[in-house]
Amino acid sequence: MVLSAYLTQLLKGNTDVLILALLEREPMYGHQIMKEMERASQGFLKLSEGTLYPALYRLAREGLVRARWGKLSTGQERKFYYLTKKGEQRLAECRSTWKSFAAAMNLVTSPSS
Repeated sequence: MVLSAYLTQLLKGNTDVLILALLEREPMYGHQIMKEMERASQGFLKLSEGTLYPALYRLAREGLVRARWGKLSTGQERKFYYLTKKGEQRLAECRSTWKSFAAAMNLVTSPSS
């Protein structure tokens, strides 16, 4: 598998938790989520609209986020996404699982001492 394909699969498998983590910081609209993902990952993680919006709709159907129209300081309307209590719980579960998974990966992939 080519490295970029590997990264794509990693991002695809973790898109939901990354979105939940960003929305934990503050409510955001779609384009803002894409930009913040790129900024927070120092340019390493980039979401396309074709990945982001289906994920947001799925998270909303599952009750993990909710959407509400709001206005920017410029007066433009945007649909903002908010983390729900259920979303907070899922994020906590995902973080715990991720820590265990990362520790196990490091045990296997790191040279033994």
